[in-house]
Amino acid sequence: MKQLLLVRHAKSSWANIDQDDFNRPLNERGHVDAPMMAKRLLARGLSIDLILSSTALRALTTAEYFAKANEILTANIIKHDFLYHAPPERFVKAILQIPDEINTVAIFAHNPGITDFVNQLTSTKIDDMPTCAVFAVSVETDSWKKWASAKKTYLFADWPKQV
Repeated sequence: MKQLLLVRHAKSSWANIDQDDFNRPLNERGHVDAPMMAKRLLARGLSIDLILSSTALRALTTAEYFAKANEILTANIIKHDFLYHAPPERFVKAILQIPDEINTVAIFAHNPGITDFVNQLTSTKIDDMPTCAVFAVSVETDSWKKWASAKKTYLFADWPKQV
């Protein structure tokens, strides 16, 4: 059994309107929400074995907060350029590269692709992944390479403003 956590980056800053999209940093709320959500996962008893992230600054910074909470060195975050504004098939590309000894993986990426991807996984649908939202599924397999045929079960969705 494997677990996949899909995490949209935390709230980004629009303070500098000339800032290019790729290099936009988190805003103050993003710096609060990311560590809070990482702690919420741990409170659920979920620890992350591996983190994959878009190379965009806001996604990578969010991933670093989750890495710290899970005692993963930031140097061990696997960065994929192809996860920046990725369509669903790029998430699958990343998943198929995960080593089988990894049981729980978190992928940090962007809308609209992350919402599109989570809506393909199970019968549970979400209108829009809020910033710093986590969508979790279990995957009935012993190998990530069997992703396509593995049964996926919705576990939960959580985001900073959820009660």
